[in-house]
Amino acid sequence: MKYDSIPGLTLPKIGFGTWGIGGGTSADPGKDAVSLTALRTALEVGYTHFDTAETYAGGHSEELLGRAVRESGVQRDALFITSKVKPSHLKYEQVLSACESSLQRLGVDYIDLYLIHWPQAGAKYEDAFRALNKLVQDGKVKHLGVSNFNVKLLRQAQGLSETPIVTNQVPYSLSDRSYVKNGVLEYCQKYDIFLTAYSPVEEGNLRANKTLEMIAKAHHASIYQIALAWIISQPRVITIPMSANPQHIRENFEAADIELTQSETEQLNNA
Repeated sequence: MKYDSIPGLTLPKIGFGTWGIGGGTSADPGKDAVSLTALRTALEVGYTHFDTAETYAGGHSEELLGRAVRESGVQRDALFITSKVKPSHLKYEQVLSACESSLQRLGVDYIDLYLIHWPQAGAKYEDAFRALNKLVQDGKVKHLGVSNFNVKLLRQAQGLSETPIVTNQVPYSLSDRSYVKNGVLEYCQKYDIFLTAYSPVEEGNLRANKTLEMIAKAHHASIYQIALAWIISQPRVITIPMSANPQHIRENFEAADIELTQSETEQLNNA
């Protein structure tokens, strides 16, 4: 596994996303067996960064992640767990309550990284960060970040946070470079903030092209592995692909071992 670092924090280039684990926007117990198999496989393969949120399966994703971790025997301090507070919970007491609920569902004493999941029109981020800062002070959260923030909001978050904003989690893939065009990637790289790419292979719907297929063939890899390798070849960029397929979970992890040439990277940059 490759790693990337900013001051005070080092993370694996590829983590495990949990959107779809345990259901969609609400819990679906019928998915528990498949979801637990996916989580157990990820832990066995060697993933250490797990990303979840209170909205994923209505909190059931957090419950299943916590269960899988406990049953795995992997030590808590060997893992890095990210969760998120939803935008309708950004008032002071709501943030504190949401975090407490996430801690209980996960069955842990602290969350490594806690994010504001989405911007909320009219939100008083001063209230939200007063609560987030308290969570860090109380040791319930180690690091703070945001998700889906543009540069203006990211800068505001930095001004309100008493500790460094360590990530902005945004959609980023070969076919979705909207957060390059709006300046977020450049800003993150300049100010030592991880850009955490979600939907890095378009939820398995990444469109193939001749360039991608040619490079994949040269590396005896799938187009999805090459897409991940391209993302993580960039400084300050990490990613959290999700799959419920054990083979794909392994392949995503192994994508970190692919070394693209400068020429291949440039071809993908222009693809």
